[in-house]
Amino acid sequence: MNPLYLASGSPRRRELLTQIGVPFTAIIADIDETPLTNESPAAYVERLARGKAEAGRAQLALNEPGAPICVLGADTAVVLDGQILGKPLDEAQALSMLMSLSGREHEVLTAIAVLDGQYCESRVVRSLVRFRFISHKEAAAYWASGEPRDKAGGYGIQGLGAVFVAELNGSYSAVVGLPLCETFELLGHFGIPCWQNLIARPASY
Repeated sequence: MNPLYLASGSPRRRELLTQIGVPFTAIIADIDETPLTNESPAAYVERLARGKAEAGRAQLALNEPGAPICVLGADTAVVLDGQILGKPLDEAQALSMLMSLSGREHEVLTAIAVLDGQYCESRVVRSLVRFRFISHKEAAAYWASGEPRDKAGGYGIQGLGAVFVAELNGSYSAVVGLPLCETFELLGHFGIPCWQNLIARPASY
């Protein structure tokens, strides 16, 4: 089995991959995340997921040229009215994002890509999230908690931001940052098992 590397600095993605019993090593793969002109949100997240996997593979190849290595890249975008809401730069931007999401449904697109040096396969998972109405005071208090600062769309469904979510249609883990069902399937195509490795074989007599 080829060793797996997760090209992500996200602790949430690391926790999710650990949850399904996949042994991996986390690496950082920085790429330019600027959207291209007229690029759709789905194409954007898929391009970034593949780009992170490729950047991670290139980084590892410098240290271990020719070694059998698989790299998993992922990217998540919050989309409202066709526009990508990135990570807020400051309080004003965070509050603007939260108030625009208040009482409305938005998309969360998460792409995953696995690369083994010869072949790259990717998936894009779409989930719909509806927020209840949020007051400006609540949004300001949420910003003060510190949680929105590094979150796409200015909220984290796995944290304090869960209290804003009235409805979710799709994959919870994808909204957090890594769709586990699709990740399991994709890793299987590259011969990387998940929790099955943890099941003890019955003793033979």
